[in-house]
Amino acid sequence: MGTDPQPASSGHAVSPGRHAAVKALVAIDEAGSLADDLFDQVSAKAGLDLRDRAFMVELVRGVLRYRATLDWRLGLLSDRRIAKLPTLVQTMLRLGAYQVLYLDRVPASAAVNESVQMTKQLRRRLGRDWSGFVNAVLRAMLRTSPPEWPDLAKDPIEALAVRYSCPMWLVERWCGQWGAERAEVLCRASVEVPPLTLRVNRLRTTRASLLADLGTAHVEAASTSISEVGIQLGRTGPVVDLPGYGAGHFYVEDEAGQLVPLLLDLQPGHRVLDACAAPGGKATHIAALMNNRGAIIAVDRVASRLDRVMDNCRRLGVTIVTPVAGDMRRLMETEAGPGERGISAPSSEVWSRPFDRILLDAPCSGLGVLRRHPEAKWYKTPDSIAQHRQVQLDLLVATSRLLRPDGVLVYSTCSIEPEETESVIDEFCQSHREFQRDSVAPWLPPAGLPFLTPRGDLSTMANRNNMDAFFAARLRRVE
Repeated sequence: MGTDPQPASSGHAVSPGRHAAVKALVAIDEAGSLADDLFDQVSAKAGLDLRDRAFMVELVRGVLRYRATLDWRLGLLSDRRIAKLPTLVQTMLRLGAYQVLYLDRVPASAAVNESVQMTKQLRRRLGRDWSGFVNAVLRAMLRTSPPEWPDLAKDPIEALAVRYSCPMWLVERWCGQWGAERAEVLCRASVEVPPLTLRVNRLRTTRASLLADLGTAHVEAASTSISEVGIQLGRTGPVVDLPGYGAGHFYVEDEAGQLVPLLLDLQPGHRVLDACAAPGGKATHIAALMNNRGAIIAVDRVASRLDRVMDNCRRLGVTIVTPVAGDMRRLMETEAGPGERGISAPSSEVWSRPFDRILLDAPCSGLGVLRRHPEAKWYKTPDSIAQHRQVQLDLLVATSRLLRPDGVLVYSTCSIEPEETESVIDEFCQSHREFQRDSVAPWLPPAGLPFLTPRGDLSTMANRNNMDAFFAARLRRVE
């Protein structure tokens, strides 16, 4: 993997991308989450060019994706427990180890030297100079042959947690629910790098036309196998530089997410509620399925997130969305007041008529999209599942009151946990006999039928099509 590097000199300049990656990783650790705009904020503050920004994002996501595996490898080489070290020292070790173990294009000497140099620059903040320790551990990694993985037969939980960098509590949970074989599939998926998938905006173009434009621009692209409006890309540059971005020809969305609005059986002229709308992917898809005719009320708890919804609507040519800021659980009880930045405030007029269709893409633990949000592995807990379940049930009760007789409500999550999926629907239907659970089969593309559960719901858990893990159920008001 390279020769043993010498300790970095104090005058060595650290690359902007690595320096920004440290700042981002520390900010994520302090916040316990990765904010949507964190990369933009760090990049702007550091004045990064596109190349350095891309390197920062690669480092941050890579360290988060493989954190447990990195800590295991580092722990074998250190006389100190990695978890007991100062956060900044942990960050420097993980950053260097990730580059050494997973980035072949990065010289090992550069990876080690710059981690050492950054540690040296932080000695005042750390209260002592840890650069010698960081240098010794990372140099030992270069000298040492890769160790054998923990034995899956002896301890499947530890083995899967280490090999696929998953928290022990989650591996134990998945092994208990589905057995070690399926748990391994789920763990492996959590460290996969997801593909870049586009949803074609049929209000502006067709899939064939967009594929042709991408081909002319020498962008590797192919039709998705399940969604009839999806395109999966190979390696590419910034999304905004792709043909058709400015013209609103596509929206970036995983193939599994593209299947959910289909279950609503939308028609032009429908009045639709998107109860948790930001950032607007499903609202704009709904509009396209309605041929941009009808009305969509897009609700989100955070007004600033609705700005993104409306930005996406403008780019995609969607004109039938009205944004409303507020929490659906209490929104109808709130008196009308002035809106924020053009966002509509709650009003009796909004809720004066029932909706034909309601989409509740509910907040959840996100354990079905860990490959896109690897930080969630380290900041979610078992309590997160129970907390989200209660919110999901409350939202179902609140939104269901707004549906007309024979109207359809689709409940979806990017979680695979039973407490947030089938069990939520079971409990709701038991206490709301006016709702019937319909099979989603008639509204799935033919290639999507293998994802039909025995209960008639949609689940893309442990799929072989490189899709995120989504769940969706269709409810119809029969009274």
